[in-house]
Amino acid sequence: FISPVCNFMSHEKCLKNVKIPCSCIAPSLVRVPVAHCFGPPGHYKRKFCTVCRKSLESPAFRCEVCELHVHTDCILFACSDCRQCHQDGHQDHDTYHHHWREGNLPSGARCEVCKKTCGSSEVLSGMRCEWCGILAHAACYIVVTPECTFGRLRNMILPPSCVQLFSRNFSKLHCFRISENLQTEADEDDDVDGSTQGSAKDVQISTDSSKQTLKIFDGNDAVKRNQFRLISVPRIAKNEEVVEAALRAYYINDDQQEYELQTFTQQALLCDDVINRNDAAEDSNLGSVFRESVPEAWIIRAKPKDEEVIRIYPAWLKVGMAYVSLRVNKDSTTQTVIKEVLPLLGRQSECLQNFKLVEVLMGSKQVQRVVLDNQELILNRLKDIRKTSIRQMNQTRFYIVENSKSIVRVHLFVGGLPPQLSSEEYTNILKDELAIKTNVVSVSHVYQAQGAVVLEISCFSEAERIYMLVKDTTVNDKPLNAVVIPEVVASKIPQNCCPLLVFVNPKSGGLKGRDLLYSFRKLLNPHQVFELTNGGPLPGFHTFSKVPSFRVLVCGGDGTVGWVLGALEEIRHKLVCSEPSVAILPLGTGNDLGRVLRWGAGYSGEDPYSVLVSVDEADDVLMDRWTILLDAEEPAEGAENGVAEPEPPKIVQMNNYCGLGIDAELSLDFHQAREEEPGKFNSRFHNKGVYVKVGLQKISHTRNLHKDIKLQVDQHEVELPSIEGLIFINIPSWGSGADLWGSESDNRFEKPRIDDGLLEVVGVTGVVHMGQVQGGFRSGIRIAQGSYFRVTLLKPIPVQVDGEPWIQAPGQIIISAAGPKVHMLKKSKQKQKKTGS
Repeated sequence: FISPVCNFMSHEKCLKNVKIPCSCIAPSLVRVPVAHCFGPPGHYKRKFCTVCRKSLESPAFRCEVCELHVHTDCILFACSDCRQCHQDGHQDHDTYHHHWREGNLPSGARCEVCKKTCGSSEVLSGMRCEWCGILAHAACYIVVTPECTFGRLRNMILPPSCVQLFSRNFSKLHCFRISENLQTEADEDDDVDGSTQGSAKDVQISTDSSKQTLKIFDGNDAVKRNQFRLISVPRIAKNEEVVEAALRAYYINDDQQEYELQTFTQQALLCDDVINRNDAAEDSNLGSVFRESVPEAWIIRAKPKDEEVIRIYPAWLKVGMAYVSLRVNKDSTTQTVIKEVLPLLGRQSECLQNFKLVEVLMGSKQVQRVVLDNQELILNRLKDIRKTSIRQMNQTRFYIVENSKSIVRVHLFVGGLPPQLSSEEYTNILKDELAIKTNVVSVSHVYQAQGAVVLEISCFSEAERIYMLVKDTTVNDKPLNAVVIPEVVASKIPQNCCPLLVFVNPKSGGLKGRDLLYSFRKLLNPHQVFELTNGGPLPGFHTFSKVPSFRVLVCGGDGTVGWVLGALEEIRHKLVCSEPSVAILPLGTGNDLGRVLRWGAGYSGEDPYSVLVSVDEADDVLMDRWTILLDAEEPAEGAENGVAEPEPPKIVQMNNYCGLGIDAELSLDFHQAREEEPGKFNSRFHNKGVYVKVGLQKISHTRNLHKDIKLQVDQHEVELPSIEGLIFINIPSWGSGADLWGSESDNRFEKPRIDDGLLEVVGVTGVVHMGQVQGGFRSGIRIAQGSYFRVTLLKPIPVQVDGEPWIQAPGQIIISAAGPKVHMLKKSKQKQKKTGS
């Protein structure tokens, strides 16, 4: 058997066990309406559409927050049944039930109840909770305990009940901080094209000359947007057959006797006056809607009713789909409905003025709420909705809601401002540039060193205006950026919960960063996953500033890790958890710190769920960080008016190593090559190839670096041997995993550790020596070990710190320990063995 509406297939003997609801009644089963967050259309292999259940062969949409996949022409029929990741003032609750999504499971998935295989790569089958990941058959999942405990990752997930976000005017992409340059939300025109093209495929299939293809609109809104569905029916067909086919095309399961088809001409369309020709057809004895001149397009219309039964949902019920049914007639108003509903809900003693009736449209992209006027006639309202769209009527609910003074509080992070200003000065800049209204906008937090503020806005329209205006605003020739950030209610976080704050650099590791963003948003609460290209690390740390205990996962190269650790050092004093432990998922080229902490040489497609489990089981270790003061004594080149002034002192932080000479020169050449053709540098293999190429060009290069610099270690002068490169190392990995210090025992020095408060100083004699070190044939020349270093540069010399190179003018370089040691997470050996096996 096959359903003519949603294409569900079943054996005859299996029909009695079918538990899957048809797509046409899916809106009625939604617990709490939550809109989906769709990225751009893409190609998804071995996935199936949730609405029509067919394979996604053409470009399709997927939700960035849940496992919903839909065709471009099915997206309008998906209802708002996404995960509820935060509280927004509508039906907020602290108890979470499983959020089941059907299908698109791996073929080896096993049912939690009967332990048999429940996944399939052939059809949409099996159920999965999108919070805890539990899997079950469609016939088995109903016996699973309804309460969800968030599964194995429960201690890492930021519970949705702890997150508040008032987001009425913002798209879901903005709420979850998904970059629009990577994820461009499809607009309404895309829907039009998608629906037309998707239906056009059916036209080509129906080549039977005895059938005819018709355009069907479901209301005035579809006519204006030119969004139609195509149906194929016999050339001689009765009204009832055509109406039934039209309703099926729009996933409407109502009685076809309640609907009729109307046709229109272009003139009629312009004046919004639609001619009904069905009556004429019914009067004839032929009983067919088709004549010699068959109209090209038809509109489904609901026949007028004198009374009907509607469902009223009480909004104060935190969980569940309970409703009361109420019969309304042409005299029923909003006020009379409220009056009749309250006794049915046991609230008859309460005043009518304390309640309102809210119409909720559960669209796939947006949940729209409209408060109905007390004197509005309900039947007229229903008639207007159906006239606009029959499909929308199927996705519309009515809620009875208690009147309460709603508190609007939108938090907007604005970065890119001049640093080191006061709160009043930042307010004045925003007044001048954005014309903010100070009666509804206030500066709640100031980050002076970073030139950023957090605005608290008590008006939705003002918040949206500021957000859109910031994108096109520059201050001192520097563009501003804005990020919508949630508010985490720390008092609601369970005691044993240590949420994971995830930072992902989508530019690292080719496209792997983008894939990880998508995976981590699915496995965790998307409000704890931050994209570093969208405002940097600061919005994430601010969001978690009141969380009593949390960990950090940085997905990127060593440069990305240094960026996040630097931001953590600057904002540490404003965090309740001032020393969070940091794990690394290496995506860059070198990944030396990731290697030392056992996270591997680079991410190669491991299961993101396994990565999170490894982070949860990782060991806490300490690591030194170092401050490098660069004080140039000679002027910078190109000074204006011939008046030369020295460069101001510069301070940089170091985690891994600092190189002077040939090492930094190779790094500088590589960076210049990457800036010229950034598109080519999207794989570790290519990047290393370029390093080899620039190294070969320097192979005959000779330089007496030891004559150009002087070195002091812990106040003692150190005589340098004949070298081309001087390298200060904090970790036992350099140049993509090479051991520069070596493993030989030496009575002159202590055995290096990442938390011993000491740096090792090593020399290399040239490119050939560096190649031998990286090949494991030699180690570097051990020079010194200490905690305080002064390097005097007698001429301009290439310098690199953690892979970031530049030419440093003559002067002083001072290296010293940087404040408290940083807490890092080291992958446990036990877990590493399991992964290897």
